[in-house]
Amino acid sequence: MYAIIETGSKQLRISAGDKVCVEKINGSINDEIVIDKVLMISKDNKVLYGKPYVKGATVKAEIVETGKASKVLVYGPRPKKAYRRLRGHRQLYTTLKIKEIDMVSSEVKNGT
Repeated sequence: MYAIIETGSKQLRISAGDKVCVEKINGSINDEIVIDKVLMISKDNKVLYGKPYVKGATVKAEIVETGKASKVLVYGPRPKKAYRRLRGHRQLYTTLKIKEIDMVSSEVKNGT
């Protein structure tokens, strides 16, 4: 069983037991969060699509850690000028451990 969720303006394919890094989510370590932006759920050969989200479907996850990603350098020169800027950026992230995928809706279709 797997699901496609939306978090931090990105879509991720997840299943129970996975660890995924997403953009910063407010919360402390060992807090349980519920993600309700589920775009698709697949179980065996049955697929459930949302319009845009699947009604009644949720994903329960636990916050494992938070931190900063490695530095990305952004260099911005101007052509034919003596203008040069070098800036760095470190994106904040949260690592989630997916506990379970809940599917309440009974509108399941056969997938291909």
